Amino acid sequence: MEAVLSGGPVLAATAIALLLGLLCVRVLLRQRQPGKRKKRYAPLVGSILNQAINFPRIHDYHTDQARRFKCFRLFHPSRGYYILSTNFANYGKGSYNRDNLEDLLGDGIFGVDGEKWRHQRKLASHEFSTRNLRDYSSNIFKRDAVRLAKVISEAVSSNQPVDIQDLIMRSTMDSIFKVGLGMELDTLRGRNEEEARFSKAFDDSSELVIWRYTDVLWKVKRALNVGTEAALRRNMTVIDNFIYKIIDEKIEQMSQGRVDLMKKDDILSRFLEARQKEPENITRKYLRDTVLNFMVAGKDTTATALSWFFYMMCKHPDARSSGLSMAEFTENLGLVNDLPYLHAALNETLRLYPSVPQDSKMCFSDDTLPSGFDVKAGDMVTYLPYSMGRLKDLWGDDAEDFRPERWLDEGGSLRHESPFKFTAFQTHLIPSLKRTGGPRVCLGREFAYRQMKIIAAVLLHFFKFQMADDGKDIRYRTMITLLMQGLRLRSALDRSFWKSHTGNRLPDANPSMKNNHMNAYGSLMVLG
Repeated sequence: MEAVLSGGPVLAATAIALLLGLLCVRVLLRQRQPGKRKKRYAPLVGSILNQAINFPRIHDYHTDQARRFKCFRLFHPSRGYYILSTNFANYGKGSYNRDNLEDLLGDGIFGVDGEKWRHQRKLASHEFSTRNLRDYSSNIFKRDAVRLAKVISEAVSSNQPVDIQDLIMRSTMDSIFKVGLGMELDTLRGRNEEEARFSKAFDDSSELVIWRYTDVLWKVKRALNVGTEAALRRNMTVIDNFIYKIIDEKIEQMSQGRVDLMKKDDILSRFLEARQKEPENITRKYLRDTVLNFMVAGKDTTATALSWFFYMMCKHPDARSSGLSMAEFTENLGLVNDLPYLHAALNETLRLYPSVPQDSKMCFSDDTLPSGFDVKAGDMVTYLPYSMGRLKDLWGDDAEDFRPERWLDEGGSLRHESPFKFTAFQTHLIPSLKRTGGPRVCLGREFAYRQMKIIAAVLLHFFKFQMADDGKDIRYRTMITLLMQGLRLRSALDRSFWKSHTGNRLPDANPSMKNNHMNAYGSLMVLG
């Protein structure tokens, strides 16, 4: 009996060893079966905890990971092409992105897939392609650029620094409301308290919904209405009340015949006209979501890019001088497309500081990436324009240097890069290649470039800027867009420009706008 008992552990160990051996043999045989392939998944790097710790510098954290782990990234243009174009149907926003962004973006074009996305895409594509909208928006951009210049000139006269990002954000808010809703705001001067509350709530909400990506308890907090979720709910109440009020007023005006939609060029009017044909699809909620998605696309992205652009101009004054020497200020802002160096400098800014620094797609069915790694249905695949713009593998040893010349050929003409290498607009059309970057190509790309060029051309030729505090470390806020944590600049009139355009006479700090041809600001009012 003792012999049996003493041998028990030995027998048990032997049995376990045999069982494990059989399992190993079975696995090996499976792997050798024809048509069978061992699944390969990208290595797990970091964690939600790592991302939470690095949240204030999350885009630089991802860039660090890309440099350390060459196999752990979706940064190569061929992989971007696969996700965004070749196998587009298998990758979309998915339920994960939708859950995180729904409170702010709703069923808007940036948060949905399938038929909802196709329907909005079709309507928006038509409206953005019309000459009426192009001409209408260009006039608004010119008008608001002049207003912005007036505000900065007042700061010059009082020798006060300005937060250029805040001013540009206000200006683009005014522009986007006029172009998008046909409504006049004056957030640039902050004269309307309700509009100021809406603007702040919109910016804060953008930051709060991004925090959800690292906050594993956000749904619990939402259910309990505490913390960041309580703040988001309060902000969304402000946003929804403001937007629905505008929509309802416009619908009421239309029903009473006080508005002829056919004579209105703003985007909301165009969608309200389409609503008459399909009221079951274009509801109040649909209009609300469309407006807010349009605002994210047209306000934040443009203001973000311009803020980093002026930061680069301050850090690299030689670039400003080169740009102005290549193209004199034109009496027609409609010719901004003839300023290749300005376009190159904007591209270089967007390469290093893309307005949307990262974007995620959900895999709908099991797939294998060009890298050989397998992706399971439900997995999130993220491509990172911020990191891609800094990789030496893609841009050379000077990848982190601001060098607009990389976008120009030997003759000084604009040179294009693959839309899957330069992904600042997610993807876009390369005229010389006649190839788009995929079905989700940015509809408002030319719209955005036109607005950025007009504002940049006006401010650069009117003023010289420098950092108010050269020692301050400029950082971004972690939100949907790459907004800064403020950018305080000191500005001065560019005397050489003013003298050449005003008969050797500098303008008053706040010249009258009554006679558009009698002062330098007025000369801008008739440009184009």
